[in-house]
Amino acid sequence: MVDLRRWPGSRWRGLTLSGAVSLCLLSAVALVLGWANKARCTGPGFDVWGRSTPDYQERAYRDACYSDIQNLWIGRDIDRHVFPYVHGGITPDGSLYGGVVEYPVLSGLLMWLGALFVETDAGFLLASALLMAPFGLAVTWWLGRLSGWRALLWAIGPPVVLYAFHNWDLPVVACAVAAVFVVHRWRVPLRRRALVAAVLLGLGAALKLYPAMFVLPLALYVLTGGRDGAELPARSRFDVAGALGAVGAAVGTVVVVNLPFAIAGFGGWLASFEFQSRRQVDLSTNSVWYWGFRHWTGDEEFQSAMGVISPALVLLSFAVACLAGWWLLRRTGTFPWVQVSAAMLCGFLLLHKVHSPQYTLWLLPFFVLLGVRWGWIAAYLVADVAMGISIFHWLYLNMAGEPSGIHDGFTAQALMIGVWGRAALLVGLFVAFLSARAVIDDRTRRSDARGAVNHRSW
Repeated sequence: MVDLRRWPGSRWRGLTLSGAVSLCLLSAVALVLGWANKARCTGPGFDVWGRSTPDYQERAYRDACYSDIQNLWIGRDIDRHVFPYVHGGITPDGSLYGGVVEYPVLSGLLMWLGALFVETDAGFLLASALLMAPFGLAVTWWLGRLSGWRALLWAIGPPVVLYAFHNWDLPVVACAVAAVFVVHRWRVPLRRRALVAAVLLGLGAALKLYPAMFVLPLALYVLTGGRDGAELPARSRFDVAGALGAVGAAVGTVVVVNLPFAIAGFGGWLASFEFQSRRQVDLSTNSVWYWGFRHWTGDEEFQSAMGVISPALVLLSFAVACLAGWWLLRRTGTFPWVQVSAAMLCGFLLLHKVHSPQYTLWLLPFFVLLGVRWGWIAAYLVADVAMGISIFHWLYLNMAGEPSGIHDGFTAQALMIGVWGRAALLVGLFVAFLSARAVIDDRTRRSDARGAVNHRSW
């Protein structure tokens, strides 16, 4: 009988194969709870459009069980099973029609698949959860292999219960984590690992755009030869061809995925990008720009300025993160691409004009992969829970015409603690991530050494 404990790569630091299975079972429980949390808003009755009754909107806010999945059942032709992008467009007032959704094409395809065999928003929520749950489990598996029991932060973390099925984010998180897994676990030359990782990041960008930002630090990691420059070509200071190959693979993947939709219905395909470019800073964006300048949001000049200021500051934060990574390269010999990616994400979350609640799922894997102090993690999760619950109850108070000011009760106070506490923590985490040790690095080195021994012993 083959002893699986001796199989190369089967045992991770503090995490056996049975431990990995246990981790995934715990993750499955959290995902079920995540679905149940959102399903509180469904039924018990349904109107002629398949919308839950009674009082769907009031319940969604009052009980903090709102999800974009259930909400978008109506208004994007999802309930009519229209194939996305091909037949639609955008009206002069910014409304989407004909199956167009405001997300990249692979997310639109997932939405269409989730609605294909259902007739109510409850069925759509359940079908979408079943489609996306395997991606959440895959993230658990990969994080467990990379960082051992730290993956519990993802598997049973509060954000998974709150946001796993708030929107269509589990597949895109899976693409980003899979890219890290490929780079740090596959035992093939760096160029080949980077090409596959870049394709995964390109697929992620075709789901939600954020993985595209990680292509630059990945390319810089390849350019400088990976860990300690050990995989540079002979007599070369930089691997320019490898870095350009990674960028080309990511861009090519995005083009290949988008091209059929652009050909089939260019107006509908373009409408999703136009919708996002027109999006204004308002309550739905939930960013520091709204909460800090909400009294100006009705001003046209302010909205125009935000269209320039926000992306410019995001790009500046990217540049600062990459320059810091280059400085660390000169000190350590390795470009810290995972740390730089995490810092870039912090800059994006803080400075972009949209900061939806479920974006915490994007950040959570970096808490697993990087050895930041537990105080940072606990504080961020507390602030996130405060914001993620109180924002909906605050909306309910406004809908009901009840007092909702900062002096009127704990709801508004918790909301401000969540919004500004989270913003302050993102500033600190930008620095903390850059200075953190990558948990995966040491474990990868030990795993490689152990794998070599196990090959010989087996």
